Amino acid sequence: MKRISTLIMALGLLVMAPSAYGQKSELNVEDSKIVWTGKKVGGSHTGEIQLLSGYLEKSGDSFVSGKFVADMTSISNYDIDDEDSKAQLVGHLKSDDFFSVDEYPIATLEIKNGEKVESGKYRFTGSMTIKGQTNPVSFEAEVDGKTFAGKLVVDRSKYNVRYGSDSFFDNLGDNLIFDDFELEFEVTLK
Repeated sequence: MKRISTLIMALGLLVMAPSAYGQKSELNVEDSKIVWTGKKVGGSHTGEIQLLSGYLEKSGDSFVSGKFVADMTSISNYDIDDEDSKAQLVGHLKSDDFFSVDEYPIATLEIKNGEKVESGKYRFTGSMTIKGQTNPVSFEAEVDGKTFAGKLVVDRSKYNVRYGSDSFFDNLGDNLIFDDFELEFEVTLK
């Protein structure tokens, strides 16, 4: 009898789970984008990375979970006009010097918590995985309806992205590429 009552309780919890854990909203991939900017001595480059999937789950006034998956093979460049130079940069970014996209074709951002800091603004905490390395992240996002916009600053040296980094190499001079790069995002949920 005890076993049957335990089973009934477990089934009751399963039925209640969707409301207990809140509302899950899937990413609208077509209306979402990530723009990257990397800076070096004397300049910068910028481009886009496509999102493959994502969701956020809300409970009450807070977000309790979420996950976004980026297609690292989609790295593109905006600021170079010459097609050969652009292809050379994009190929280099995809190589083992930078993001090793053949071995690590996706990067992920997992949301553990999102608290409202003021009207229309949330602070998110979680973890990001790039090149198989996972590190904690936190950032703020402006919310307008179902669209979230903000900027995430990432220290590439924590993800074993070494090329041109003074965290790994000395005397780089004009060849120095700064460790911090920016991911400006605008994501829309369905």
